[in-house]
Amino acid sequence: MALNIDIKEEQRKAQEVITQQGLRVLVCAGTGCVANGSLKVIEKFKELGADVSTLTEYDKMTIVPTGCHGFCEQGVLVIIPDKHVTYVKVKESDVEEIYESHVKNNQPVERLLYTDPATGNHVHKNEEINFYAKQTRTALANCGHINAECIEEAIAVRGYEALANVIASGNPDAVIDEIEKSGLRGRGGGGFPTGRKWRFTAANKGGKSYVVCNGDEGDPGAFMDRSIMEGDPHKLIEGMAIAAYAIGADEGYIYVRAEYPLAIKRLRKAIADAEAKNYLGKNIMGSDFSFDLHIKEGAGAFVCGEETALIASIEGERGMPRPKPPFPANKGLFGRPTLINNVETLANIPVIMLHGADWFAKMGTETSKGTKTFALTGDVNNTGLIEIPMGTTLREIVFDIGGGMRDGKKFKAVQIGGPSGGCLTEEHLDIPMDYDNLIKAGAMVGSGGLVVMSDKTCIVEVARFFMNFTQNESCGKCVPCREGTKNMLAILQKIVDGKGTMEDLDTLEELALAVKDGSLCGLGKTAPNPVLSTLKYFRDEYIAHIKDKKCPAGVCSSMTSYVIDPEKCKGCSKCARNCPVGAITGEIKSPFTIDQDKCIKCGACVSNCPFKAIERK
Repeated sequence: MALNIDIKEEQRKAQEVITQQGLRVLVCAGTGCVANGSLKVIEKFKELGADVSTLTEYDKMTIVPTGCHGFCEQGVLVIIPDKHVTYVKVKESDVEEIYESHVKNNQPVERLLYTDPATGNHVHKNEEINFYAKQTRTALANCGHINAECIEEAIAVRGYEALANVIASGNPDAVIDEIEKSGLRGRGGGGFPTGRKWRFTAANKGGKSYVVCNGDEGDPGAFMDRSIMEGDPHKLIEGMAIAAYAIGADEGYIYVRAEYPLAIKRLRKAIADAEAKNYLGKNIMGSDFSFDLHIKEGAGAFVCGEETALIASIEGERGMPRPKPPFPANKGLFGRPTLINNVETLANIPVIMLHGADWFAKMGTETSKGTKTFALTGDVNNTGLIEIPMGTTLREIVFDIGGGMRDGKKFKAVQIGGPSGGCLTEEHLDIPMDYDNLIKAGAMVGSGGLVVMSDKTCIVEVARFFMNFTQNESCGKCVPCREGTKNMLAILQKIVDGKGTMEDLDTLEELALAVKDGSLCGLGKTAPNPVLSTLKYFRDEYIAHIKDKKCPAGVCSSMTSYVIDPEKCKGCSKCARNCPVGAITGEIKSPFTIDQDKCIKCGACVSNCPFKAIERK
């Protein structure tokens, strides 16, 4: 089909615009770096760069606010591509030194370069930093490298080229064939084959159908989808348009939780800019294909990550799951066939259509193709957003990309997949991280949260934390989830309070299996996973809480005590004066003591002791 847009010419014009920007300074303006002061860094650079007469090699300097660079531990990040350098932990007060020393005189500011912890050497380039070295970025390829609020920058890196090719081909079925051939599986948690889901939806010919993007990212600590929406919104929009063309839909919704204001702002602008260029709307690029796209802000309910609850929310109803079948592919939004994919899944579509299914399928494992994003957090030196080929081992993630354990702590476990996931231990460090291997280990990829835990982490408290989250987020529609999670939480609370019994463990396991089998939706069915996996791999820690009334990690306050070392205590009385319940007594210049019956274990004495004479045991 002939189009009225020459996408290659559009790219040439967009690339010329970027060339005319002169020296590009990329400053992370994702949510994390904004919180760390990146907007002040940007303004300071603009203030200094206003006087172009001071520049030597360039007649112009352009400050480019980007999306998340990924290396959140080191934010604010500043990349100057033409000078082959990445600066970390940049503050407003550092900008003038970067400008005077490096921009004007080509002398890098050594103190602001990343320092390799293994060698102690400064690292100049992104690709040489251990955090980035083993990553392969496809969905995140443009995040941190383009201005997310400028459609020309998206076009310059081949944005909307795949959509133009797909429409020009005039063959929707061939698009589905290519996605099936790629082996792409849903990145939202379940891992269902994407092409198969598209084919199911496309089979319902005749009448109206919809494409919905699930951007309701609710797992604690997860920010993969958020970063794509903030850093490369046009890739998501293009992926949705290609999906709509493939299944015969003419309308779509991006469902985003209202707690993501920056993502919503950038998506709204991206949609408006795409409409202005006729990449969205009626008769796209002069074809007979039309696609209108809307944003629906969600109220932040975790259950709305479940597709039927999400549909109910868009329809204006309370977000509660519906029984399946019928599946959304047959009867979804407003009773019409509906395709639902998450943000990361859709962001992979333009890449696959540009480079081909075979290219994508070469990455990953036999049954899990491509790459996966993870939010790496917890007790590792390098926290942030990563994208790795499926099949990368947990050891590579924690000790290579993650830079090893923080403060010399010992690795204990990883909680993967958030409240719906499970626990991986030292014995799993070398298993390939893909859908099937993780399920065999009693965990799941989930949306991609990865919390690394050390020997200072209480596994029972971790299980209690996730159960508390799930119980609070349960919609209450079905009894197994509503009552089961409530009772599981009560038992876990009882155990961390030092009041558990061995019979409680049997009851906890029975309840977990009942909730898993009997719940209506995926939230309830996966809610017991953190409990079941920690019981499987760390039962001895549960038993220690019950039988020995001791928390091996020293975390559970009900099982710890504060003791004053008489040899270190100088009798200054500062601890006694700051104790809120008067549990500490003694005479000036003599060792003080703590009445364990009165002590509420608040820790005020520890923080106020100038001699470090009080220990938690």
